[in-house]
Amino acid sequence: MLAGLGRAMYVRRFVVIAVWVVVAVAGAVFGGGVYDRTESMGTLPADAPAAVAQHRLDELAPEGERLVAVISGREVGAIALINSVTRIAYEIRALPGVAEVDDSYTTGNRRISTDQRASLITVELRPGLSDDEASRVAEQVSAALRRIDAPEILIGGELPAERDFADQAVRDAAVGESVALVCVALLLIVLLGGVLAGLLPLAAAVGAVTATLLALIGLASLLPVSDYTVNVVTLLGIGLAVDYSLLMIARFREERAADPRVAVPELLARTVGSAGRAVLVSGSAVAAALVGLFAFGGPLLSAMALGGALVVVLATVAGLTLVPALIAIAHRRIPARGRWRQRGPGLLARLAGFAQRRPGAVALTVTAGLLVLSAPLFFVQFGNSDVRVLPSSSEARQTHDAVRERFADPPKQPLTVVVEAAPDRPDVQRLFDIVEQLPGVSDVYPRSGLPPGVSAADVVPAGAEDGPQAQKLVADLRALDTPAPLLVAGPAAELADAKRSVAARLPVALAIIVVATGALLFALTRSVVVPVKAIAMNLLTLLATMGVLVAVFQWGWGAGVLGFEPWGALDLTTPLLLFVFGFGLSMDYEVFLLARIKQEWDRRTGDDAAANDRAVLAGITAAGPVVTTAALAIGIVFLGFVLGELVAVKEIGVGMAVAVLLDVTVVRGLLLPATMSLLGRWNWWRPGARTEAPPPLVPAG
Repeated sequence: MLAGLGRAMYVRRFVVIAVWVVVAVAGAVFGGGVYDRTESMGTLPADAPAAVAQHRLDELAPEGERLVAVISGREVGAIALINSVTRIAYEIRALPGVAEVDDSYTTGNRRISTDQRASLITVELRPGLSDDEASRVAEQVSAALRRIDAPEILIGGELPAERDFADQAVRDAAVGESVALVCVALLLIVLLGGVLAGLLPLAAAVGAVTATLLALIGLASLLPVSDYTVNVVTLLGIGLAVDYSLLMIARFREERAADPRVAVPELLARTVGSAGRAVLVSGSAVAAALVGLFAFGGPLLSAMALGGALVVVLATVAGLTLVPALIAIAHRRIPARGRWRQRGPGLLARLAGFAQRRPGAVALTVTAGLLVLSAPLFFVQFGNSDVRVLPSSSEARQTHDAVRERFADPPKQPLTVVVEAAPDRPDVQRLFDIVEQLPGVSDVYPRSGLPPGVSAADVVPAGAEDGPQAQKLVADLRALDTPAPLLVAGPAAELADAKRSVAARLPVALAIIVVATGALLFALTRSVVVPVKAIAMNLLTLLATMGVLVAVFQWGWGAGVLGFEPWGALDLTTPLLLFVFGFGLSMDYEVFLLARIKQEWDRRTGDDAAANDRAVLAGITAAGPVVTTAALAIGIVFLGFVLGELVAVKEIGVGMAVAVLLDVTVVRGLLLPATMSLLGRWNWWRPGARTEAPPPLVPAG
């Protein structure tokens, strides 16, 4: 079937290319509109206790969005400043859509900085405003605040932070994709030995990404999509499309070199028939890994899974249709030998030869090294990304930092306890007294104005609003012996529930990914041992990568070089996305190598350990240059996104670059051949397979 597809791509090459050109143009023109449809979302499933609590609280006492302004630069007692703030505060109160204004001069709350040169103004918008209405009112409030007679005015809050995040995501995507595509183009032109040959994989990447942007516009009309989703998904699409293109080009070169007299349609049939199988298996493995994200149930991860599945399908389709069609037209301009076909064995072949000579020592050393790299995971702290992941140039971030640094008792978002019982009941009053005495509680403020039969209180944690102490306080509150059902809402409750949800659903996600990828590798190799070993090596790679991320982004090692400020934690979504994308891409290279190793094993002249070693070395020698070039290209793609300003995207970019580097060098170059040499013919064992004498566990000689 795949061979027939290759012939069809030759016959209909102009039609296929024309269709992809139309898609690319439409994606370039309309695809950017996806950012207008994105929205902020979290990782918390709708049935999580904190989500249920927040929903109940919104029913009882809905609150609007808040803007926070820091007015600074002159003495807070200056008459001109007092008059200006007072006048503007009353103007803002009169704006339609404003619910409340809290400042240091017209209300009883004194919010003055420790140096007496700054004050806070908090503006709450009316509950129930639509997103567009809230944005319009927020702009009017901001414009009024900026008319205050003060040298410096900073305006922040959730709405400005979301706007800054969206704007920064667009800029990061533009910079990251542009730099990545230019650098990858230069690399491929050099390694493939020609301009046209080097640009061919980039054409496939552009086609896949633009098609994905169009698909995401449709997806955004069905469910929420975040800016973060768009950035990460386009990054994945570029990498996969380049990988699949390189595999196709390399296979076409081999088929043409093996028999130059064969016509191009037959060469494409052989190319797609062999390399296309590896592309299909690889794409299916990556898609299976993305399906695992659905097991976590959160809106952000579900959107990421759907977006990722779209880009994997489109990158696979581009690899099986657009790339063969481009080869059919440009085959004369594809050199017979590029720089990736250097004289003598390539890097992976040399590493493999070294590993096969000392399989036991290499396997032990590499495994120990990867485990050492993963050691920082014992100290990992996870958090939900907030304004702290924005760059220091963001006004919302500057406002947040100014509030935290300049005010002795900065306002923080508290935990809110909701009890389904009347506040005048003695047992409810005793409950709130007990809450006030709990460790880690700074203040308790009972709420008023609630419907009959319901009580609520804001519980201010002593430390950070979502830090470890606040998360422990959530557990303590839920463990209380209460007179009626008790719910806890707030940032710490959301983070605690998100972590608990991830831990509970992780085995299901792992089972989906492991079973699906294991089955695909079994279909490719007809072996039980090889898939198990491949999955174990992928897990080692990802553990080591996560350890590096903890050292870099939590501890701040190299933060100055990478241009970010560590905030003491990793985003909770980072390990999940890194696991899925890293696992999928590692399987990508695994499939490329194993497909060729299996082909060499099937052509072996013996079935002993020596024949196994010959098959492994021959397969890595043949496929190694493709894998090395693909790894260099995709590493550049990921590093291009490190140039962005959003810390969450930097985490994914650095993590994927590290994962690719480890995977293609120490894992595929050393650990894979070493373990295959140790297992010998047992690599190819499967239930029911006929065996003769027990094979040796180490290579002969």
